[in-house]
Amino acid sequence: MTTPSDIIIEALNGLVPRVALVLGSGLGGLVAAVDDAVHVPYARLEGFPKSGVSGHAGEVVAGTIGGTPVLLLSGRVHYYEKGDAAAMRPVLEVLQGLGIEKLILTNAAGSLREDLPPGSVMLIEDHINFSGTNPLIGEETDARFVGLTSAYDAGLRAAIEKAADEEGIAIGHGVYMWFSGPSFETPAEIRMARVMGADAVGMSTVPEVILGRFLGLDCAACSVITNYAAGMTGGELSHTETKDMAPIGGSKLQAILTRAIAEME
Repeated sequence: MTTPSDIIIEALNGLVPRVALVLGSGLGGLVAAVDDAVHVPYARLEGFPKSGVSGHAGEVVAGTIGGTPVLLLSGRVHYYEKGDAAAMRPVLEVLQGLGIEKLILTNAAGSLREDLPPGSVMLIEDHINFSGTNPLIGEETDARFVGLTSAYDAGLRAAIEKAADEEGIAIGHGVYMWFSGPSFETPAEIRMARVMGADAVGMSTVPEVILGRFLGLDCAACSVITNYAAGMTGGELSHTETKDMAPIGGSKLQAILTRAIAEME
């Protein structure tokens, strides 16, 4: 029986990547940074969940960035789609089995700070899990007690900061709060999030970081700011706005990550 690992190894054609990226809503443009790209639809990979969210392609992309072998997951599945916080676990387990050591995640997020306007990029330094769930619920081994003091690897964060500086791109830093979605937050919830120390809010990434640390992967994550959060401008939020604005910050993030990854090996 052909496994997802077999199919991806064939697509890699001898490359042995140690770095993988997960691309968020509207950030599929990062695929353009991959040289000699080979595309494998999730539909061909047993156990890989199929996202029902527009703006998520649903494919693995294998190739190199700046000479560094990489795997890209273009599209993810969110907790709100089926109520499964561990929906990405089979995918990340395959990556671990392939020898991936570093996991870089991206997302589209709403800003709680006036100095992080739409179109900017924020390096996530820590997170707040406000979803009320955890992808390791049901795990029966003691490995479920994952330490998250250093959830976001200091070395990876330094590499991303250095790349941003070399590209001349301003990058913010902050705490990302995970809401379950799919509805956007209320102005009252945003006021609460600000009091609790959040700088940006979104509906992804945190479960993958928890799973990544569970699997022993070094993790880093960046948010592309697509909007100010609810109540900050008086306007209503929409997924269309997220998809329209994501490519603006996404082009900056592409430049940053292309340089950072090229210098990793």
